[in-house]
Amino acid sequence: MSDTSSSRPDPIGARSILSTSNGTSVAYYKLDKLIDNGMLDSIDRLPFTVRIILENVLRNVGGEFIDQSHLEAMAKWTPAASEGDTEFPFMPGRVVLQDFTGVPCVVDLAAMRSAVAKLGGDVTRINPLVPADLVIDHSVQVDRFGTNAAFARNVEFEYERNTERYTLLRWAQTAFQNFRVVPPGTGIVHQVNLEYLASVVAVRGSGGDSVAFPDTLVGTDSHTTMINGLGVLGWGVGGIEAEAVLLGQPQYLLKPEVVGVKFSGGMRPGTTATDLVLAVTQLLRSHGVVGRFVEFFGTGLSNLSLADRATIANMAPEYGATAGLFPIDDETLRYLRLTGRSEDQIDLVERYAKTQGLFRTDETPDPDYNELLELDLATIEPSLAGPKRPQDRVALGDVGHVFRTTYAATLGDGADIEDRDEEVQVARLEGEGGSSLTPGIDAPQMPGLAASAVAERAPAKRRRFGEVSVHIDNVDAEMHHGSVAIAAITSCTNTSNPSVMLGAGLLAKKAVERGLDVPPYVKTSLAPGSQVVTRYLDKAGVTPYLNALGFHTVGYGCTTCIGNSGPLPASVAKVVDDNELIVASVISGNRNFEGRVHPQIRASFLASPPLVVAYALAGTVDTNLDVDPVGYDPNGDPVYLADIWPTEEEIADAIANAVEPAMFREEYNTVFAGDERWQNLPVPEGELFEWDAWSTYVQEPPFFQDFKKRAKPVEDITGARVLVKVGDSVTTDHISPAGSIAKSSPAGEYLQERNVESPDFNSYGSRRGNDRIMVRGTFANIRLRNHLTPDKEGNWTKYFPNDKEMSIFDASEKYQAEGTSLVVLAGKEYGTGSSRDWAAKGPLLLGIKAVIAESFERIHRSNLVGMGILPLQYKAGENAESLGLTGEEIFEISNIDAT
Repeated sequence: MSDTSSSRPDPIGARSILSTSNGTSVAYYKLDKLIDNGMLDSIDRLPFTVRIILENVLRNVGGEFIDQSHLEAMAKWTPAASEGDTEFPFMPGRVVLQDFTGVPCVVDLAAMRSAVAKLGGDVTRINPLVPADLVIDHSVQVDRFGTNAAFARNVEFEYERNTERYTLLRWAQTAFQNFRVVPPGTGIVHQVNLEYLASVVAVRGSGGDSVAFPDTLVGTDSHTTMINGLGVLGWGVGGIEAEAVLLGQPQYLLKPEVVGVKFSGGMRPGTTATDLVLAVTQLLRSHGVVGRFVEFFGTGLSNLSLADRATIANMAPEYGATAGLFPIDDETLRYLRLTGRSEDQIDLVERYAKTQGLFRTDETPDPDYNELLELDLATIEPSLAGPKRPQDRVALGDVGHVFRTTYAATLGDGADIEDRDEEVQVARLEGEGGSSLTPGIDAPQMPGLAASAVAERAPAKRRRFGEVSVHIDNVDAEMHHGSVAIAAITSCTNTSNPSVMLGAGLLAKKAVERGLDVPPYVKTSLAPGSQVVTRYLDKAGVTPYLNALGFHTVGYGCTTCIGNSGPLPASVAKVVDDNELIVASVISGNRNFEGRVHPQIRASFLASPPLVVAYALAGTVDTNLDVDPVGYDPNGDPVYLADIWPTEEEIADAIANAVEPAMFREEYNTVFAGDERWQNLPVPEGELFEWDAWSTYVQEPPFFQDFKKRAKPVEDITGARVLVKVGDSVTTDHISPAGSIAKSSPAGEYLQERNVESPDFNSYGSRRGNDRIMVRGTFANIRLRNHLTPDKEGNWTKYFPNDKEMSIFDASEKYQAEGTSLVVLAGKEYGTGSSRDWAAKGPLLLGIKAVIAESFERIHRSNLVGMGILPLQYKAGENAESLGLTGEEIFEISNIDAT
């Protein structure tokens, strides 16, 4: 690596030597040298984010991309002078990939090699220059659930569907340098990164060329930001940007604006990190931090575990920030030790961070930020978010009301009624927490019940709308609007956190001991973020209770949160469709945009793992779990949430007794080996990938097939038609193909033409290596509202030569055959959501040349530029409506080459 060479230019003499505990030494680039050279007064009041970026510039100054002017500009950072008008290169230390977004990167690298071979060049020059790790975590689906055999069967299905993709990745692992693959069934990329891949302080080179520096990265998943909880600066980028970094190119950043969030106090009993992150998401999304860095500080940090911090850092895309950093401190070192990192590495992290001024304590002076927000942790209350967006936090007691209000038009008359069929008298006993809700049952303190407890409650029945019977496995049940059809403990956000995972297990234990069960129409699942989670759940003795409620392990990877929820049971699906029920999912994830979790589910709520179990027991979101029972025991007595909520002491004891460093060391010792299925996959040989024309998973993309040594000039856009016109908050979920493939869709028709039956369609994400399928699924989200066809949802548009309504793909084919360029008209926050390269690649292949919007999400805007699509923004205060644009116009965009 070029940044480890002792011969690298060192204009200000910043290269210094750091001694380590094992008697060796490494070089590092000393930030204090900026003070000695008069370029900086002090680093003590700089945000830690700025310090890390400044070190990156200092270490790489004099190289190919960074010169003295970049260093001087960054050294002059102040809150008053960081309006983002200066662009500079940033050199990430590594790249992390997941298989949905990583496979297209590998396909593109393989296609580049094919293009170089056609030009007679050396194909081995196409090789990652920056270390990259790809974790296969997005391909497992919840086809089987609720049995001990679920995991094994889902893995079998995964390999049956994805052998072509996995063969490509096996080839890549041997064909490319600096490229490692973590096989299926290991865990979620961000949890594997947190627990194993991240070093916090990296060392490159050997002997006299060894250089230590802060671990930094970019990843092809927006929740790469989770690693910021460990003090590692990293964020999600599109596959296009990641490929550039892999090939040694910098990430170009504007001078950072940093919003500081000061935490004080501590969390109240009964609240979780999930409750905190939902409050933070609401606070920051409301304040506005898009395109900015967030940094957390204050004495309240010392009351948050590393896993809690990672939970908050994970959801930076949901609150809109580039990243949300927690500086290195004693908790960082404790977590490194807990997860089995070596003592030499932990010592290096501590020595380096303290030497460089990158180590936080409660006595550390508050940095100067562009803007400052404060949050008292004691104000956090149990919450969910939904039913359509992660920033829409809902207090636990308001979930039923919010559901009814949101869907009032569909639910019909009386949807806003909050009373019961029969009046219920509730008596409360005043006192100090710990009073029992039911005689003989100790109730832990929970917010809202800490100073009072319910002494006696008559069973209450809320009015249900659309109530119908469903027969499942010889059991009759009643479904209605608001029924929970999916309850999933899933997603990187929470599955890395022992407190909420063990909390869910302890709640399940108490529920089973009270004789509670989950209604048969609820599809339950548990997808741990790593195999370590299974080990500590087993050791804590809670696995049998989770299984008893149907929360069997279904796989190790991203499942329900990304739409890999699998089908609903046939009888449930039929009842939902036949009665047009608005059913819900409750998941411990980070995304709940419409149509994401499952096409038959309209309402989706994000919740902590314990609350996922609670709502599975209740079987409905049309309830108030502050006062309504979660269920009834075999004697007909109501059981309330506070009856089964585990105490802080119970959770702490479970963590202390069940989570051990040896678990992490043993599980990650063979992390790249994989199981027998992985090891038995054929490994293609050779420097070039052999493309299979009949493959429906992997095809050579068209981007490099006509590759020339000289770039084509940029052309103006003339005679362009509008293919899609949309409103605000159109996400990459709406644009990029995701989730299941409908039989009647253009992609489904394509697969059927190639003799692929619908049960074998798999998901769009698993077929991202095939551009023919992905272009057909672009703008195919079932909830997309194209204003050109206002009476329809989904992939519809109007073909203007004859005003005929047809699929977006079919219209684009016709337009492209005629040589007609296409544009998209959009509102605010176009392209929010996951960092998906196909949200830019797909529109390009549809013939779209420009997107005109009121505002863009940072990652998506960059991806559009990378693919040659022009992102244009209306002037402030203007939009399509104010300008009277209907989408029927013809557009001319000139002088593009001059901009």
